[in-house]
Amino acid sequence: MKAIVQNRYGSPDALELRDVESPTASGTELLVRVHAASVNAYDWHVMRGDPYLARLTGIGVARPQARIRGRDFAGTVEAVGRDVRRFRPGDEVFGDLGTADGAFAECVSVPEDLVETKPSTLTFAQAAALPLAGQTALKGLRDTGHLQQGQHVLINGASGGVGTFAVQIAQSLGATVTAVCSTRNADLVRSLGADHVIDYTATDFTTTGHRHDLVLDLVGNHSLTALRRALTPGGTIVLSGGGVFDGGSLLGPMSLMLGAKLRAPFVRDRVLVLATAAGREYLTALRQLAESGAITPVVDRTYSLAEAPEAVRFVETGRARGKVVIAL
Repeated sequence: MKAIVQNRYGSPDALELRDVESPTASGTELLVRVHAASVNAYDWHVMRGDPYLARLTGIGVARPQARIRGRDFAGTVEAVGRDVRRFRPGDEVFGDLGTADGAFAECVSVPEDLVETKPSTLTFAQAAALPLAGQTALKGLRDTGHLQQGQHVLINGASGGVGTFAVQIAQSLGATVTAVCSTRNADLVRSLGADHVIDYTATDFTTTGHRHDLVLDLVGNHSLTALRRALTPGGTIVLSGGGVFDGGSLLGPMSLMLGAKLRAPFVRDRVLVLATAAGREYLTALRQLAESGAITPVVDRTYSLAEAPEAVRFVETGRARGKVVIAL
């Protein structure tokens, strides 16, 4: 089968389209014919091996442990292991491979508990855009931030892959949503349900005097002290990654998160670092939200499998509106 393979850390030039052996399904695994996969910031971080500290946490010290990039996918089940109970060949599914990677390929083998039935209202391209970004937004707002109906939430990075889902999910939870984005993306986030929009090219949201019950920071371009100025007393900050590539670094956006963990016990506000994990529980919730019409993935651009290096290169610029998808 064809796949995007990486044998060294580096730029998108390190990603190569190659013929590799097709996986098989055994035990509780499914073999899925991939119709679409989406690109996440996670993919270029692994591609670069950046920040360097991440190499010591499981992605590989000298080279990537997982040779095939990509973790989000949507496709059709081709075969099932003998212990699979929920799916059969022909089923349309979507899922997140987690750190195992391998979605930028014609076929993928994936454990049953990392797969869910594809939302009936979405195309394969839209469904592939959903897993990692959707799970991050849902967990950040609902489970980590405990966002409640009637509360005010500010989303920094509202027009990106996670942010476009976060705006819609926050609206579905009954919150008043303030979206921070650039001028060109203001109309987009309003169309997704943002009640207020702050153009970061003209206004620093941390200096406006407006306060919010929850700040979901998806960018990492403000200090913890500045973020706290945008909070109501005793409010919550949820930190989730962020940062556009600007060269190799030891900690990257992890520096803000590590600092937050160290300071959290000494401030009255709740300062939390979002940890995401692939799982069927979140995929099921996202399917239900999509089928109810509460969320619709925003797909900026679509590339072919051979064009995957260019797709990753574009996501790395930080200019994507919503998600970038690879169609097979």
